[in-house]
This record gives sequence, C-alpha cells and structure tokens, in this order.
Amino acid sequence: MKVGLVALHYPHPEYRDEMISRVQWAAEVMAATPGCLAADCWVSEDSQAVVTTGQWESEQALMAAFPAVRAAGVDFDYDERESRPREVFKLVSA
Repeated sequence: MKVGLVALHYPHPEYRDEMISRVQWAAEVMAATPGCLAADCWVSEDSQAVVTTGQWESEQALMAAFPAVRAAGVDFDYDERESRPREVFKLVSA
C-alpha cells in the first residue's frame, strides 16, 4: 500500500531560504532511495510555510528513507529557526 507524508515547516523570515535549501536537499536524497515515488518541496502562496511532500511504495520504504537522509547529513532539527512546531501528516492510499 502506498504511503505519503506532508510536513509543514514555519521558518522565521530570516531562515526561510535556509529552510527551503534544507527541505530541497532532503527531498533530493529521499527521491533517490528505493521505493520513493516522489519527494518535493513547496512554499505556501503566502510564503509562511515550507511544505515537504513525499510518496513511497510502502511503509517500509518510507521508514528506510529517513536514515538515508540523516546519513547524508541533512539537518532535520527543529529549533529556534522555526516560529512554531511543524505539522506532519502521514497518509495512506485510499
């Protein structure tokens, strides 16, 4: 069963470009992992949120993607660069 993930990040304006770079790098690494069907970076129309989207062939493929991204050195840390907590939605195909 396909699974998806949508994560909304809310960087402070001065960290917006950095967050976009971090998310784009994570998406590139994830897209190269086995079972990843798509991984993208989006910005909300009002520029308040940087949005990560991804789709995998299975739960196992999704879970395998995160260690690959961490091994590549992508910064996943939530800290003072973000104005509020991230919102993460895990999805399953209907």
